[in-house]
Amino acid sequence: MSSKNLDQLYRQVIMDHYKTPRNKGTLDNDSVNIEMNNPTCGDRIQLTLQVEEGIVKDAKFDGEGCSISMASASMMTQAVKGKDVDTALQLSHIFSDMMLGKEYDDTIDLGDIEALQGVSQFPARIKCATLAWKAMEKGVQSEGKS
Repeated sequence: MSSKNLDQLYRQVIMDHYKTPRNKGTLDNDSVNIEMNNPTCGDRIQLTLQVEEGIVKDAKFDGEGCSISMASASMMTQAVKGKDVDTALQLSHIFSDMMLGKEYDDTIDLGDIEALQGVSQFPARIKCATLAWKAMEKGVQSEGKS
């Protein structure tokens, strides 16, 4: 597949997650609630996680922001649901490396998340893409301390 066609496919995946976000909403009960924002561009996210026995049982987000931040939040919640906390954190580190243009472990199937790799070419947008991931890291790390 040519790089032009791949870029178009990636744009379509990002827009699909933006227009039809997965796991949008909030969780009740004993969920961890994390609110973060990116003051540079106005992205705001509220992430709720249900973590039980070291497993991310459920993840939902709400908020507002650009297509990249909201699509990334949708993709992240899909990626971490059902995973153990260590795997969720590993995915976050891989995603961060990908955003920074660093070498990353490409043996792990990132699924739709790979559509965001082009963001690394736009430094001003990296914070948009990583906002939900930073919130998830904060949430699972705070859960481990409770």
